[in-house]
Amino acid sequence: MVTKMKLKTKSSAKKRFSFTSAGHIKCGSAYLRHNLRKRSQKMKRQARGTMIISGNDVCHIKQYMPYIS
Repeated sequence: MVTKMKLKTKSSAKKRFSFTSAGHIKCGSAYLRHNLRKRSQKMKRQARGTMIISGNDVCHIKQYMPYIS
């Protein structure tokens, strides 16, 4: 009997994204590492915490993480 090869999860994706209990994908905000004096206070305030990924990008991320959903 021949078994199928298992798909690998991309290491970069599992470090950056996590799933909520409802199945949405959660990630951290971008543009908060350096050069923050250029950014407006409103942008820095709204980028705190985590964000939910929009529907257009979800299909790509789910391909990277086949066993986590």
